[in-house]
Amino acid sequence: QVQLVESGGELVQAGGSLRVSCAVSGRTFNSYVMGWFRQAPGKEREFVAFISWGDVSPYYADPVKGRFTIARDNAKNTMYLQMHALKPEDTAVYFCAASRRGGNRAQATLYDYWGQGTQVTVSS
Repeated sequence: QVQLVESGGELVQAGGSLRVSCAVSGRTFNSYVMGWFRQAPGKEREFVAFISWGDVSPYYADPVKGRFTIARDNAKNTMYLQMHALKPEDTAVYFCAASRRGGNRAQATLYDYWGQGTQVTVSS
C-alpha cells in the first residue's frame, strides 16, 4: 500500500514562486513513476508533469513548460513541484499520484495512488 500526502499549497501573487511537496509512504517509492495533476473549480483534472523512477526525462504539460520543475528525492521518499512565474490560471488543487504501470503517463487513469491534494491560489 502506498500513501501520498501533499503539502505546501498557499495563496501567492501572480509572478511569484511556490514549491509543493508530496511525501510518499512505502519502501518501493523509487520504483514508481510519479506525477502531478491539478484540478480547477468546474474543470476536469489535468496533467501537469511526471517523472520516472530514475529522475530522468521529466515530462511537462505545455501550459507549465519552462515555468515548473518536477523533482524527486528517493532517499526522502518525496517528490516536489517547483513553480515559477505563477499565473492566475494556475489556481487549482494540485494532486500527486503514483504508478507502476506502463502506458501514457499523462493520463490520470494510469495512476493507482493519489494524495488528497493541496490548494494553490494565484491572485492577479
